[in-house]
Amino acid sequence: MEGPAGALRPLDLLEAALVRAGLELRRFGDEGRGAERLGMMAHVARSSSAVLYALHLTARRSPDGPEEPSDVAAVRAAAEFVQAIRAHNDRVPILLFGEQLTARRVPQSVLSRIDGVVNAYEDTPDFLARKIQREVSHYVGRLAPPFFAALMRYANDGAYSWHCPGHSGGTAFLKSPVGTLFHEFFGENLLRADVCNAVEDLGQLLDHTGPIADSERLAAKTFRADHLYFVTNGTSTSNKIVWNSLVGPGDIVAVDRNCHKSVLHAIMLTGAVPIYLMPTRNKAGIIGPIPRREFTAAALQEKIDASPLVADKSKRIRLLALTQSTYDGIIYRAEELRESLDGVVDALHFDEAWLPHAGFHPLYDGMHGVANDRARTARTVVYATQSTHKLLAGLSQASQILVQDTAGGHFDSRVFAQAYLMHTSTSPQYAIIASCDVSAEMMAGKRGHALVEETITEAMEFRRTIIRVGAERGGRPAGGPDWWYGVWGPDTPPRTGLAERSEWELTADATWHGFDRVDDGFTMLDPIKVTLTMPGLTVHGEFSEPGSPSIPGVVLARYLAEHGVVVEKTGLYSLFVLFTIGITKGRWGSLVAELHRFKSAYDGNAAIERLMPAFAAAFPGYAGLGLREICDALHATYRDADLAELTTAIYTEPVEQVTLPADAWTAMAAGRVEHVPVEKLAGRTTAVLLTPYPPGIPLLVPGERISETIVRFLRHEQVLAQRWPGFTGITHGVAEENGGGRRTVACLRDDSRRA
Repeated sequence: MEGPAGALRPLDLLEAALVRAGLELRRFGDEGRGAERLGMMAHVARSSSAVLYALHLTARRSPDGPEEPSDVAAVRAAAEFVQAIRAHNDRVPILLFGEQLTARRVPQSVLSRIDGVVNAYEDTPDFLARKIQREVSHYVGRLAPPFFAALMRYANDGAYSWHCPGHSGGTAFLKSPVGTLFHEFFGENLLRADVCNAVEDLGQLLDHTGPIADSERLAAKTFRADHLYFVTNGTSTSNKIVWNSLVGPGDIVAVDRNCHKSVLHAIMLTGAVPIYLMPTRNKAGIIGPIPRREFTAAALQEKIDASPLVADKSKRIRLLALTQSTYDGIIYRAEELRESLDGVVDALHFDEAWLPHAGFHPLYDGMHGVANDRARTARTVVYATQSTHKLLAGLSQASQILVQDTAGGHFDSRVFAQAYLMHTSTSPQYAIIASCDVSAEMMAGKRGHALVEETITEAMEFRRTIIRVGAERGGRPAGGPDWWYGVWGPDTPPRTGLAERSEWELTADATWHGFDRVDDGFTMLDPIKVTLTMPGLTVHGEFSEPGSPSIPGVVLARYLAEHGVVVEKTGLYSLFVLFTIGITKGRWGSLVAELHRFKSAYDGNAAIERLMPAFAAAFPGYAGLGLREICDALHATYRDADLAELTTAIYTEPVEQVTLPADAWTAMAAGRVEHVPVEKLAGRTTAVLLTPYPPGIPLLVPGERISETIVRFLRHEQVLAQRWPGFTGITHGVAEENGGGRRTVACLRDDSRRA
């Protein structure tokens, strides 16, 4: 409730009646200004079941007399309030309360956006309370989307289950002390809602029927797709569903070389013949954009002609897959790609695991794959796979597949359905389905725009705070005696407000990104993907001199984790901080406070045992060392090995394809491999994905030749692990034998084989 003090007495009577009716009340005054007040109203819009605004007008006024200045100001304030609430929630009931409210005195601009007018003395407070309670019940009753509503009805029904899962709504857990602990931790509702597909009232995920189908259709409307399918095992599975519905043995596919490993797994599963689109990288380890020319028909044909694995050089490309956005936030002008590749490839697959929010804000206009309110392609079906659990409000593994059909209707839903059945469990987790349903409903109407805009604003405020503190410390974000952190991106001035699209588009003449090849008007950096940088290395690969402040990213990440802050990804001298719709000012403010504390500890060379006691206990070899000593020594190791150059070269040097990824995997499964020590790998053909973590981007695909450069990297990784335990990553695909003393990689036995 909000309003001035003049209406307090009748409002007090109504409040008492509302309490008697069983409603919980919260009163908000008109305190606060600017961003503080807008934030308060956003909270009101999201957390209230109804909003009652007390509008106080003068008691008497002649029909033809002028408006009192106080009335004009009051009506203006009410209009601003209603507009602010509606910007965040276009459904919550809003009612005006006052003593002199008529259609003549309240303008149509306000009346058209509210749900009713409550005059103080026309009815009793108890009757008015019942009227408001009816509005609340109607609103709450319509909140839940179809599947979530059906699941709640089933869980609350109290019926006994004679189907799996065997815990029978949680009852089995209560037969054991540890089970009881489990039951108390997760709660009755989650366990009662954990059911199997025998419950017909909930519909079928596998067949897309009933309430599940109703919710998928609603979500498709929200995300502007022709078809939308919920997936309960993450976007890794969503990617494989798309691929298995389109690609078969021998089909040519064009793939972003720095794609997620699930796309490479799909190549191995389908028997496809890959050609690769090569992104740029800067020397700080950040993946850049694929040049525009790589997407042209001529460039794609050149890759086909050069491939030793493609027998028929005239064959069309079946599918082109693109990472949209990259881990670090680079996104492409999808609308341009849809137009230029229409008819060049049969299908376009945008892996938008990190971009489900883009369709809800004009900052990303034209930068997301599926938008059926835009011109359709003529021949190329467009797919987008999205992780609703990454940036929206889904539970872990919540994902969805969006499809936009061509003008001629080339999407075959029957084949897609069979691929969906191939990869989807017959026992899906219904809580994950419900979170897919709810996260989509949260983005419907104006709510999605408001949530994304708030996320962008929070990310921008964090970026500007880091820049402002650096400026106050003398403008030395990359080093110097009064060092501070930086943020990778355009040097946005310390103003307020939203990001401007032009600032975030990558251009060839900009120096901040560090990429050698950038096409103007083709890509942009998503401002909510924040890469926090530390002194020690520039984007051009220049290490700071000995004695200068140098903070390896892994050291700061370890410190933050021990102090309750877990970041998404760690680079050599950077951390990736992900802003989602769940991030708040308090959360990123706490991160800034920890950054200050780490700086003080570094400057004072704080003892590692005092600063990070859990880490020091796990790795006692660091006992007696100070934080700065550790950072300086690790920096010297990186610098001496020129690790910036090495970690760039392993991703950018030419790769020799020896055999199809599917054939290499078949050899692996059949045991036709040998496990080769790291020092003897040069020239051998890998049978497994080699994927360094961080960043988690595959380095080699099964069937590719291992180079001297990659061997040098793997040997250096081994040295780092021995010298700096606790401060190193790991490469998946490298096996440790004999207690970690020997590292090997599975390689094909017959290295003379060619496709």
